[in-house]
Amino acid sequence: MANPIPNLFRAPELKKKIFFTLFIMFVYRIGSHITVPGVNFAALQQQFGQMAQTALGVYDMFVGGGLSRATILALGIMPYISASIMFQLLAAVFPTVEKLQKEGEEGRKKLTQWTRYTTVLLCIVQAYAYASFLQGLGGVVRDPGMGFVFSTVIVLTVGGVFVMWLGEQITERGVGNGMSLMIFFSIIQGFPQAIARTWEATRLGEIDAIKIVLLLVVVVGITAGVVAMTMSSRKIPVQIPRKVVGRGRIQEGQKSFIPLRINSAGVMPIIFAQSFIVVPGTIAAFSSVPLIQDVAMVFQPGNWAYYITYAVLIIFFTYFYTAIIFNPVDLAENLKKQGAFVPGVKPGARTAEYIDRILTRVTLPGSVYLALIALVPYWIFDAFNIQIFFFGGTSLLIVVGVGLDTVQQAQQHLLLRHYDGFMKKGRVKMRGRQRYM
Repeated sequence: MANPIPNLFRAPELKKKIFFTLFIMFVYRIGSHITVPGVNFAALQQQFGQMAQTALGVYDMFVGGGLSRATILALGIMPYISASIMFQLLAAVFPTVEKLQKEGEEGRKKLTQWTRYTTVLLCIVQAYAYASFLQGLGGVVRDPGMGFVFSTVIVLTVGGVFVMWLGEQITERGVGNGMSLMIFFSIIQGFPQAIARTWEATRLGEIDAIKIVLLLVVVVGITAGVVAMTMSSRKIPVQIPRKVVGRGRIQEGQKSFIPLRINSAGVMPIIFAQSFIVVPGTIAAFSSVPLIQDVAMVFQPGNWAYYITYAVLIIFFTYFYTAIIFNPVDLAENLKKQGAFVPGVKPGARTAEYIDRILTRVTLPGSVYLALIALVPYWIFDAFNIQIFFFGGTSLLIVVGVGLDTVQQAQQHLLLRHYDGFMKKGRVKMRGRQRYM
């Protein structure tokens, strides 16, 4: 089980899940190349090339270039992700939502239904905003007017709901989390084209080959560091006392642990920080006011004001998002109900304070690590004077995180199949013994 890759296609169930996932992704990528009716594709490409550092450029990366091509699936899975995050945040404010999260399967079903309805509303709003944006670009829309806006809103909304359905199908019948895998494939679809551009620039002598080799070494090292930090955690020991179960049978006490990840918030702090840091550039793209243009120039990659603000925002949102998704009080109460305790710490409020103190300390290096991962690519590009290599902190974290999660799920499936086979052999042996008794 050390290397499960050779065994992936030997398990019939897992092979079926993998092929189903790849088929859904194939359908998704086909839809991501069908342009919305009434759009001049060449004119849109020329206009959109000037907005790579705006919020639209960031969003375009998560939808696999759907915005820059104005495709029928241009909204991607992001409306559903936004709706899911919205309900996560609402759970910290509204007790009703928090109660549904704790009600088990029925509560999760109701929250999923609410998330779907919210996704449809977000699709309508975003589709209308995008259709209006396309009309504002000169020469992009062949026949502007309310007819184009209405048809585009319908097409994009249906496309957004279709992508949501595809993601749910992967989660239920495929391998891994469908929503995460869609963002994963949307990001890596740009790798071949970026590598080809880099190779062409190297061949023409625009980039020194030695710099490319050094850059690849740095990229591999950073990727290894991201993998290590993604899997690292601080383990809090937990003691489960001895219990009497059944007819006087004694279940011995057990030792376990609570893993507190160094990076509990995942990639969300970078996404939140990026959404804020691109606001000046986004406003400047639609405004000609000199003051706004000057502010936008300050908050451009390459300026220390941009780097410092970006790092501070990432650290802030790391603590903010970790506080929302991880509740030490609930964890301490669950341990108390199960009779478990942290050695040397009184159950209840003291345990919650102890976990919160450790979580606060662990989150600090995690937040600094996220800030470095987000900023190092900019520094690398400045040092090597390379601007065309496809490598960014947000995309790297998503690719590594989703890749590790998918591999772990495949390993769990193989391990479960291994134990199922072992148990079947054991039952066959028992039946054989009973025949001769």
